[in-house]
Amino acid sequence: MIARLILSTLLWFGVMGVLLFLAAGTLDWPGAWVFLAEMAGLGLVMGADIGRRDPGLIAERLKPPVQKGQVAADKVLTSALFALMFAWLVVMGLDAVRFGWSFVPAWVQAVGALSLLVSSWIGYRTMRENSFAAPVVKVQKERGQRVISTGPYALVRHPMYFGSIFFFVGTPLLLGSWWGLVFSAGLMALLCIRIPIEEKALRAQLEGYDDYAARVHYRLIPGLW
Repeated sequence: MIARLILSTLLWFGVMGVLLFLAAGTLDWPGAWVFLAEMAGLGLVMGADIGRRDPGLIAERLKPPVQKGQVAADKVLTSALFALMFAWLVVMGLDAVRFGWSFVPAWVQAVGALSLLVSSWIGYRTMRENSFAAPVVKVQKERGQRVISTGPYALVRHPMYFGSIFFFVGTPLLLGSWWGLVFSAGLMALLCIRIPIEEKALRAQLEGYDDYAARVHYRLIPGLW
């Protein structure tokens, strides 16, 4: 399991690196190296800890992004999310390095790196709390899925998505691309579209979810929505 986790992490960030550096036209991009090292390092360390505690969850998260049992609408949305994310990486390489459209101060890039750390920590805490935090919209009846209402789930119904906000904002800041933030808005919009799709499936198939949603009012951002 750990070997698969390492391979999957290195492959994923390897693809991201290829897209970033090809678009930039150079390997001389310190922000991109920091981004890849930070995210791959955190992913491996936190993933290894989750794998030791909950191998079933890691097995779920290593499955492909389109799979059996996944809600049909989510298959389309997930495909759109990946396509936009790949375009996002290319745009940031073109913007920050090849054409130099953006100028982002070093202190703002440092804020971006800190934001990625926050995103990773929220994701880690979410997975520590929820053994059923699969990357796709489906109810895992074979694993006895139940409603989780503790930890970050006591504040918002979708804490993993809340953590993703810090990723989508922190990445373009660290990489030095203001245009990346424009694409980040589109990625976050897709997540907002995904939430009702996910909640419809949970309300229909997961006993107790309606009661949980009645207690925890906010879907994504505490005090806002």
